[in-house]
Amino acid sequence: MKNPRLRWGVLGVSKFAMNKCIPGIQGSALCEVTAIASRDLAKAREAAAKLGIATAYGSYEELLADPNIDIIYNPLPNHLHVPWSIAAARAGKHVLCEKPLALSLADLRALIAARDAAGVIIGEAFMVRTHPQWLRTREIAASGRIGELRAATGFFSYTNVDPLNIRNRADIGGGALWDIGCYPVTTSRLVFGAEPTRVAATIERDPAFGTDRLSSFLLEFPQGHAAFTCSTQLVPYQRMQFLGTKGRIDVEIPFNAPPDRPARIFIDDGGELFGSGITSESFATGDQYTWQADAFARAVLGEGPVPVPLEDSLKQLAVLSAIFTAAESGRWERVSSSHV
Repeated sequence: MKNPRLRWGVLGVSKFAMNKCIPGIQGSALCEVTAIASRDLAKAREAAAKLGIATAYGSYEELLADPNIDIIYNPLPNHLHVPWSIAAARAGKHVLCEKPLALSLADLRALIAARDAAGVIIGEAFMVRTHPQWLRTREIAASGRIGELRAATGFFSYTNVDPLNIRNRADIGGGALWDIGCYPVTTSRLVFGAEPTRVAATIERDPAFGTDRLSSFLLEFPQGHAAFTCSTQLVPYQRMQFLGTKGRIDVEIPFNAPPDRPARIFIDDGGELFGSGITSESFATGDQYTWQADAFARAVLGEGPVPVPLEDSLKQLAVLSAIFTAAESGRWERVSSSHV
C-alpha cells in the first residue's frame, strides 16, 4: 500500500516561498500543499489561487488549528522562525523551517524543548544538504580520491540595497552572514565531516542598515582550514572548492543549483595547472526544493533521517555565533554550543 501524501500548510506568502519552495513541495510525489496563511486574507487568497492551493487563511493561528495539516513550512522573516515553529509544534505539526532556524542559541534550545515535548519532527531547510551534487562531493572527499582534505574556499554574493527588504533589517536578522554566509558554513561542515574548533572573522557593516554587507571568515577544522567571503552588495557570484593533498573538487553553482539543466562538479587530479587532469560529473536536472521536501517527508513517514535535525542546527548556530563574536573581538574565538 502506498503512503498517503503528506499535507503541508505554509506560513506567509513570501516571494521566496511562492517562487521556490512551494512549487518544489508541490513537485513531490509524497506531498501536497493544502493551505496557506497570511495576516492579510486577501493576500492568502491571491497566493492560493496563483499556486492552486485549496485553502487560504487570514491568520497563522487558523492554519495551525487546521486538523488536516501534517507539516508546517515556515518561511517567515528570521526573527519569527522560532516562535511560530514552537507554536506549530505545540499544535502537533511537524515543521520544516527556513534557515537560519534561530538567531540565538537560547531560542534554539527552546525550540528543541518544544519539539521533544510535542513529539514532532522539526528540520532546518538547507536544501543544499539533500542535493545530489553535495552528497557526491562529500562522498568523493571521504573516499580519498583527492587525498586528505585540508582546505576549503568559497564565495557567495549578490546585490540588494532596498532599505525595505528584510535582508537589510538588522533588527530582524538581516545581513550577509545570516542570509548566505550560512551556506558555506553548513556545506564545509558536511564535506569535512567535522565541526570547526575556532574561527576568525572581519565584518563591514552598511552605515545605514547596520547589517553586515561584507563578511569574511576563517574556520579551523581539526584536519584543515576553510576561508569564505559573503556579501549583499557585490556582483552576484558563488563558488566552492575543496582541496586535498592529491586533488581538488570544484562545485560550479553550489547554492542556487539550476532546476532547468544539470548541476556540475569538477574533480582535478592535480596533474598540472592547465586543466588536463580535470574531469566533470553532471547530475540529473531537478528541483532541489523537491528533493528537500521528499527527504523531509520520508523522515516524517519514518523512512529516513531528518536531513538537517535541530541537533545539527545547534552546531551550525554555534559557528555563526562565534563568527559574529570574532568579528567584534578581533581575535580567534572558540566554537561551543554551550555558550548561550
